[in-house]
Amino acid sequence: MSAGDAASGNDVAASPTDVAASPTDVAASLETASPSGTDHLRGGIDLGGTKIEAIVVDHANKVLGSARHPTPTTGTPADVVKHMAAAMTEAATAAKTSTQALVGIGVGSPGTIDTKAGTVTSARNLPGWDGTYAVGPELAKQLGTRIAVGNDVQVATRGELELGAGRPYRSLIGVFWGTGIGGGLVFNGKPWRGRGGAGEIGHMVVRQGGRRCPCGNRGCVEAYAGRAAMEVRALRMIKKGKKSDLPKIMREKQDERFTSAVWAHAIEHEDKLATKLIEDALKALGAGIASAVNLLDVEAVIIGGGLGVRFGEPYVERIREAMKPHLFPGHQPPQVHLVGLGDLGGALGAALLVAGP
Repeated sequence: MSAGDAASGNDVAASPTDVAASPTDVAASLETASPSGTDHLRGGIDLGGTKIEAIVVDHANKVLGSARHPTPTTGTPADVVKHMAAAMTEAATAAKTSTQALVGIGVGSPGTIDTKAGTVTSARNLPGWDGTYAVGPELAKQLGTRIAVGNDVQVATRGELELGAGRPYRSLIGVFWGTGIGGGLVFNGKPWRGRGGAGEIGHMVVRQGGRRCPCGNRGCVEAYAGRAAMEVRALRMIKKGKKSDLPKIMREKQDERFTSAVWAHAIEHEDKLATKLIEDALKALGAGIASAVNLLDVEAVIIGGGLGVRFGEPYVERIREAMKPHLFPGHQPPQVHLVGLGDLGGALGAALLVAGP
């Protein structure tokens, strides 16, 4: 599951104590950051369904350089990895260093991850990625430093826990609303991965026998709220005669998909089809997240991902309201927050994978 078609904003943490700064302040810190030495510089790559975000950070998690490339829509996993390497090289150049000089690079990727082997399996939102590909070894060969690979949503949740909106809490669910719907869990201050696949909130069933999900099942949250699933449904309805400016907006923005920016533009211009599909998405998110909260009783829910970041706080409030009818009566509801690390949160979380010795 990929959560990562975040498409706007450069608000990142200037340091672990600065993450609550305003977007303007944080953007300014990114622009003015300069290397304070090259001994402890790390890289982070967030591989999303529509974009690849790469950053270089220092020992205090200050972003020194960043680069963004579109995720390929065709080709093979090898083609995706080449784009990842190119983005990372560009970010290193912006930080006035080289990839070989980094102590390591962390990668957050959708799919099933073998952290020891550095492989990614079944990243279904990426082109041709039904099998297994050795992302870590191949990137190490191309970039000349050690690579650590983790699940994209799990590393983004860790980033929020250590650097962002999750810092005050010991238990939380990270919900990343993007190409798919990803979830990350934290219990007792530590990430919880179960047997490796914990947190798949996008595949909680909210309607028996409902819409077909990209995973193959029916009625999943992602079938109603994932960007990719919404695009498929929108195109099908347009083909049947429903009017919408979504394809026109996509062409105007020179995109190849209905990215979060395309959806936001359509909503701003009161496109009826886009509005209906987003309303369906909010209902599904509310039901799915509330059901997870009823089971786990966490302190907080952190909303991120491409659509989550793009729509921002007003839609976090709408998700909060959509949860209320489904929460167990009498229980104290969790706090619901927008991510604190903005659009670079996935890459910042990935960089933490190589923060240790």
